[in-house]
Amino acid sequence: MKSAEWVLIGNVEQLKNKTLQEVTANKTKLALVYKEEKFSAISGHCNHVGGPLGQGRIIGDFVVCPWHNWKFNCKTGKGEPGYEEDCVPSYTLKTEGTDLFVDLNSATARNKLPHPAHPLARKVLLQSGPLRVVGISTTNMDEANPRTSTSDFLLEASLEHAKTHLTADTKMIRLSALNFRACEGYYSKSAKACTWPCSITQMDDKDQMDQVYEAIVHWADVIIIGTSIRWGNASSLYYKMVERLNCVQNQITIKNTELIKNKTVGLIITGGQDNIQSVAGQLLGFFSEIGCVFPPFPYIAHSRGWTSEDMEKNVHQVVNSAHLKKAAEELVERSMATAAMLRTQVEPIKQSKAGRKAQHLELE
Repeated sequence: MKSAEWVLIGNVEQLKNKTLQEVTANKTKLALVYKEEKFSAISGHCNHVGGPLGQGRIIGDFVVCPWHNWKFNCKTGKGEPGYEEDCVPSYTLKTEGTDLFVDLNSATARNKLPHPAHPLARKVLLQSGPLRVVGISTTNMDEANPRTSTSDFLLEASLEHAKTHLTADTKMIRLSALNFRACEGYYSKSAKACTWPCSITQMDDKDQMDQVYEAIVHWADVIIIGTSIRWGNASSLYYKMVERLNCVQNQITIKNTELIKNKTVGLIITGGQDNIQSVAGQLLGFFSEIGCVFPPFPYIAHSRGWTSEDMEKNVHQVVNSAHLKKAAEELVERSMATAAMLRTQVEPIKQSKAGRKAQHLELE
């Protein structure tokens, strides 16, 4: 048994000012709790991905991690009911005069229970067989009372051509039909707090963003995005989706891991006002950041123009346009041709990280 190693934490009266705080004794980070006129201390590092417990909050007898809400008893370090064996170290404290000390050699053992990996966490494998094309509709829609969407019409034409004439496997994902939460800014807490799979997806089994992750990371060779133009921008559902895709790009930043390799993206942009090139620029910029490749002439678009307040004519014009339908078919042809060429690579293309240097962030 090791002899005690008492280390000064600080002045008792000053430490009483906070119910929970992060303190450091030598190089050991602790979550120090002052509750019911008594001090207790547990490890400052959460068992999950190392979140700073001392920066969290107190609920009842538990310290709640600020990153992903894991809970540990503030005195024993044990996990919440049902997960008691998933525990962090707890420490012995003593007061001498006006000072508070911790015995660093008194730490109980840390124990991490095995947790099954999320299905999305499996290795990304190069697929064989027919090319696979996913269409992602980002147009907001009342699914119970659908209307005709010009971007959806062209997206469906693109997929039908890929399936019928190009022998591709196809899939349509309508974001308006999915129930998924908005990004909650885990990356803003810490780069390490934004995980793959997404922290929300791991914690909430009802969150349907997993269908998008499965499609673009594991399933598809070709991704065709359809969006409307809303006040000069892509649709709000598009932005809701791409904010949740930060977890894909973040793997490049913190682990130098490219989840998306040799996949092509084509874009369909329609709306009642101009700003097509600005919308296209945002989409092209984002999908390049997560590792996608673009075919020649990577987007098609249609707009009635700023002064056209006759949107009832817009749907008729698009639906009856042989030119636009042909453009949608040619877009998927170019996208599939590029994807087929990438499949011939013995090794995936080593893509530039856009000047980013991977940060190798190690847990203490």
